[in-house]
Amino acid sequence: MSNKSGEVQKISEVIADPTPLGVFGLAMVTLVAASQKLGWTSGTAFLIPWAFFLGATAQFVASYWDFKHNNLFGATVLGAFGLFWYSVAMAWMIKGGVFGAALAAQADVSQLGFAFFGYFIFSVFATVASLDTNKVFIGIMVLIDVLLICLALDSWGFHWAHSIAAWSELAISILGFYASGAIFLNKFAGRVVLPIGKPLGILRRA
Repeated sequence: MSNKSGEVQKISEVIADPTPLGVFGLAMVTLVAASQKLGWTSGTAFLIPWAFFLGATAQFVASYWDFKHNNLFGATVLGAFGLFWYSVAMAWMIKGGVFGAALAAQADVSQLGFAFFGYFIFSVFATVASLDTNKVFIGIMVLIDVLLICLALDSWGFHWAHSIAAWSELAISILGFYASGAIFLNKFAGRVVLPIGKPLGILRRA
């Protein structure tokens, strides 16, 4: 904007880092979902709220503010996986008959396999980009790659991949809790309280 003298003035908006919130959402939903895959819990009825509010909404809100932060990696990845969990929650609702028995009867789990595979393709690109973030995010992205390809294979009838998906999802949750807590404490304290590892610096050149 410009003032009466014609001088251009820039107004900057100070925004807190939304990453801890988004990663906490990821950690929570993968913990609950992994408990079901590992057989520690059963059904999807109580998975849906965590998928909708934590896996989807928390990540999507964090994505929005990361766009405002000009954080392309966080905005794109958190936004993409926020939409992923909205879709997964709706798929569970369809299968559970929330939208009627006729629609539930048409559910073809192999279609989910193609959705998981599409996300796997995106996730590989995101994993490459994560090499220039930090080592904890690299670990999370590699595990997400494993999870997605195994979910796709399981959906296509290769059920040996189910247990790999389950354990990788649990590992994502553990790393996610650490990343969320570490980034929160480090930002709050203004110093490194818990290390998350330096970026490998492969893509970006000085």
